[in-house]
Amino acid sequence: MGGQAKAKKKSKSKKKDSCGGSGHTLLSPQEKMKAKMQEKAKKKTAEKYTVDQLLEKTEECMDNFDFPMAKMFCQRALDIEPTNLTILDMLGNICAELGDMDKAKQVFLKAVELSPEEGHGKYMYLGQIHTGMEAVQYFSKGLEVMLIVLDKQTQEASDMGAAAMPSEPSVTVKDVSVAFCSIAEIFFTDLCMEEGAAERCKEAIEKALHYDQHNPEALQLMASYLFSVEKSEEGRDYLIKSVSSWLPSLQKKEKSLASSEQPDEEEEPAQMIVPPYESRITTAKLLIEAEEFEMATEVLEGLLEEDDEVVQVWYLLGWLFYLQLDKPDPTEDAESIRKSARTHLTKVKKLYMKLHCEDPPMLEHTEQLLGELGGELEADDDDEAGPSVDGIGDDFIQISEDEEEDEAMEH
Repeated sequence: MGGQAKAKKKSKSKKKDSCGGSGHTLLSPQEKMKAKMQEKAKKKTAEKYTVDQLLEKTEECMDNFDFPMAKMFCQRALDIEPTNLTILDMLGNICAELGDMDKAKQVFLKAVELSPEEGHGKYMYLGQIHTGMEAVQYFSKGLEVMLIVLDKQTQEASDMGAAAMPSEPSVTVKDVSVAFCSIAEIFFTDLCMEEGAAERCKEAIEKALHYDQHNPEALQLMASYLFSVEKSEEGRDYLIKSVSSWLPSLQKKEKSLASSEQPDEEEEPAQMIVPPYESRITTAKLLIEAEEFEMATEVLEGLLEEDDEVVQVWYLLGWLFYLQLDKPDPTEDAESIRKSARTHLTKVKKLYMKLHCEDPPMLEHTEQLLGELGGELEADDDDEAGPSVDGIGDDFIQISEDEEEDEAMEH
């Protein structure tokens, strides 16, 4: 009886397999061929290159901003060592750079599964990919890992002496400060309506400043928080302190580049604290709110130097000049300020159409301001608009042909 039952069970199992009901997806001939070729390529790669060689090529491509090739080399390395945490972190970063957030998320979650208590980087990226409370949880876990490492580094420095410590620690107080800023930012935006959000936001900012009191992002967040609770004077002090920590070094760098001078190498670390472009736009908004018009102008003009096709920057400059009509600078007449406002707001409308922007309130406000200022400037009146770019392609072709002719003559 037992043998017959066993035979029947086996027969039933075979029938199930032949129908594809065993849970395995049937592949088409083309898919089978593709999978076979991929396995062959992986095997050939493993035989020909070591993981270290593949990672070296990955880093070389990343240094050259060739992220598609970097991803290919990194994926090959991961095929050889699927549980290598260094490779997983690197691949996740590359996918994030390429904008492939689904793949980045998949890779970082795999790293979390393999080693939940080591490596804070994956948690920082997962925090950036997610929103709301999920993001807070990832950032918080990353902070937990960072603080353990930081305490360990501090203890080792105390026991062995600072000279014995590595020159580049894996975690710095700046890293911790930035992570607390990320949490504060979420409670200031996505979770601002949650109960206790203001208190948690302030607590995170205070911790960020505790670990790095000179962090411009933390100083600016504290300014934003204080403005939001109507403590404008205190907020202004934090804002000025934040901008003063990076604006002078940025201006000096721009001046040296404009005059073809080499920047002072000793000052290079100071230049690295300059906040990202978007963060500086927020800085300009806060400066305008605090009526620090001169500093706001310097920040916005610096942004235009970096990228003169960001509509919001032109809009803020136009709005800034408009606001100064009520408080004209003694050295500048009202008509000059009015023309500056019209120039920048006219540029807003042109760029808005050119770049197909979708910000109706900004466009509506721009048109309202231009109506009060006397309308858009005509092309001939727009002294700051620069030469027309309509025929720039022909100019380049002509210049190129002339250069080729001159070079042929020289040889």
